[in-house]
Amino acid sequence: MSERDDVIEALGGAGILDAIRWAYDSATLRVLDDYSEDAGHDAVWLGVTRFTLFRDRLDRVFSCGRYAVRAGVDATASLDVVRTALSAREVATMPSIPPHAVVRNDLTGSPGWATADLRWLVASVPPGKGVNNFSWTQASPTKQRVAQQPSTDPDLQTLFDHLAPEEQAGIEALTDAHLLDLPTLVVAHSLNALTGVRELVLGHPRLNPRGGEAWQWSHDLLQSPPPDGGRIRPSTPMPSAPDGVPDAPVKLRRPAAAAGETGAGQ
Repeated sequence: MSERDDVIEALGGAGILDAIRWAYDSATLRVLDDYSEDAGHDAVWLGVTRFTLFRDRLDRVFSCGRYAVRAGVDATASLDVVRTALSAREVATMPSIPPHAVVRNDLTGSPGWATADLRWLVASVPPGKGVNNFSWTQASPTKQRVAQQPSTDPDLQTLFDHLAPEEQAGIEALTDAHLLDLPTLVVAHSLNALTGVRELVLGHPRLNPRGGEAWQWSHDLLQSPPPDGGRIRPSTPMPSAPDGVPDAPVKLRRPAAAAGETGAGQ
């Protein structure tokens, strides 16, 4: 299987892709509800607010940061905090991810989340450029470093097979100098407040200083709706919300057997 297939199968099977999509949907819908040019909001406000809410929603759905569940503590005790300020619809559609299945794992100050063997960062892309045409030379040094990571696809690793052994060794040495402590991907997202066009892609970015392909591979997280299963539902009546979604019983999170969170920012 390719790197892409391995990642999508692993994260999709664990419900993590649905959780990322939920976090993005929650953040963008809230931003669009609040956005008002008459109130002085502009593209900067839109980008900063969406990033802040997206980060917050990822922490909520993965029980990270201020929403972390300490090892040995009943996960139900944190549900009230997780649900704070969320609409009934957001609570009803939040995927149920066991605490400690995903932990915060920042990279040089850039917010990141990780499983046991994979980390992902988030990157906001200007809506006019599009996530598939973005030049990673315009991103932060951290994202550029991620975009320099070599692919693990066997087919791509054979591109230098025709070189002499010493030349291959030189290329491997240069590659190893840029390797990160953990395989790292990027979730790129954009939003056009005027048209409502949204983009959400998970992939392995490619450093493209001359405007080439932006990804070694990518997966559109908005290509299909989230499944109905595995959702947290409120157990007690909640205040009525503008969306009018009725309350429903809670599906409680169950703490995982793993130890507490590790990584930067914890």
